[in-house]
Amino acid sequence: MRLTTKGRFAVTAMVDLAMRGGRGPVTLAGISERQSISLSYLEQLFGKLRRNGIVDSVRGPGGGYCLARPSAKISIAEIVVAVDEPLDATNCGERGNCHDGEPCITHDLWMGLNEKIYEYLAAVSLQQLVDSQVNSKAGISPVTLTKSPVKHVVM
Repeated sequence: MRLTTKGRFAVTAMVDLAMRGGRGPVTLAGISERQSISLSYLEQLFGKLRRNGIVDSVRGPGGGYCLARPSAKISIAEIVVAVDEPLDATNCGERGNCHDGEPCITHDLWMGLNEKIYEYLAAVSLQQLVDSQVNSKAGISPVTLTKSPVKHVVM
């Protein structure tokens, strides 16, 4: 299970946009320079983000991109899914045909992992990542989501 460059870059670019978005539209060229992401790659990603209602574009001089709604209302899962990033730990694309047309013996395990990954990313808002960045630059420990303690079974 891995999150590819597409999902990582989309989230990184969105954090950059959200951190600068209050001062008007943000150019992809600016994001590209600050985050070392190819401009043509950003254009592809932001086309998908715009089509999914996550960002709006502003044309003309002084144009660029801005958030389509408040950053606290945009989840990281939404960003990742918008750029067609699969959140899938199965070998069958969640189709259940991984072992001679039938689910493999660990299919339910990987499906459960998919659900937990999605739940985690859905629980994190873009604003939380912005706040974490602002706090870390100010010398304040970043806010993190707490994990439930893992219970080990001793036999």
